[in-house]
Amino acid sequence: MTSPSRFTAAVQRMDASWRLPDAAAAFAKAGVPVFPCAPGGKQPITQRGFHDATTDLAQVQAWWSRFPAANIGMPTGTRSGVVVVDVDVHGVNGYEAFARARRAGLVNGWEALVRSPTGGLHIYYPAADGEQPSWQAGKAGIDFRGDRGYIIVPPSRRPVDGDTVLYRPTSFAPTEGRPLDAQRLREFLVPPRPPRRIDPGTGSAAPVDARRMASWLGRQDTDRNLKLFWAACRLAEGNVPVGDALDAFVSVEQPDFGEREITRTVYSAYRTIGTGPRAPSRAESASTRAAGGMFEPAEARRSASAGRGLG
Repeated sequence: MTSPSRFTAAVQRMDASWRLPDAAAAFAKAGVPVFPCAPGGKQPITQRGFHDATTDLAQVQAWWSRFPAANIGMPTGTRSGVVVVDVDVHGVNGYEAFARARRAGLVNGWEALVRSPTGGLHIYYPAADGEQPSWQAGKAGIDFRGDRGYIIVPPSRRPVDGDTVLYRPTSFAPTEGRPLDAQRLREFLVPPRPPRRIDPGTGSAAPVDARRMASWLGRQDTDRNLKLFWAACRLAEGNVPVGDALDAFVSVEQPDFGEREITRTVYSAYRTIGTGPRAPSRAESASTRAAGGMFEPAEARRSASAGRGLG
């Protein structure tokens, strides 16, 4: 069996009792570049964000001496040697899309599964030899964290409903990890939509309205999120399918206004009007995560309930 990545080898030695400064130093000693993020959050607190990530032990110790509660960020891709499939549960249940990809044989070869504090799942894979850029598939609830991206790693933590909840590994693969074909996964999750003919007799002119609304939104430079919510509500009231609305609105994404934010806002608008899917409940999310027996072994559930350990 091939040795696990530097990240996986390092995190396997940790548990929930580890202090963040000690964990950050352990990653640096293992050759995993890290950088500090806001305590309890994800925002980098160095000037250049993940570009500042380093394995320089003195620098890492200086950062966490100044910010002992800082969460630990790690650049993904070739710099760290791992990439991550990030399954989200906000606005859309990413576990459903991940389960479809697993049945299609597109997500095998993972090294580690890490539960995020808000109920999502981070699936770690060894990085491929070539560059694999990060991307988002907002409608599927899946992000890919590759080159030019980063992830928050254990034992970082976030406040959830008044409690402090850790990023917690639940499983390590017993077999050799394999690189992920990220482009193939993306095409599976977001297949290109064929051109649609407009038939006035069936009312399928709605996509034109969605594109017109998106064009109007693209001309706005203030309160864009609020205006997106208003525009999505109007489309929902006009019975425009949520998929058509999303296809139109993602065309106006900007560096500070990405697909994930657009998707969440559109789903929120459609739920407000009463025509869109609701977010999964905690119980439904847990049920979906447990499907197939892969996501959360019984041992991990008992460990979580008892508040013991990370793995």
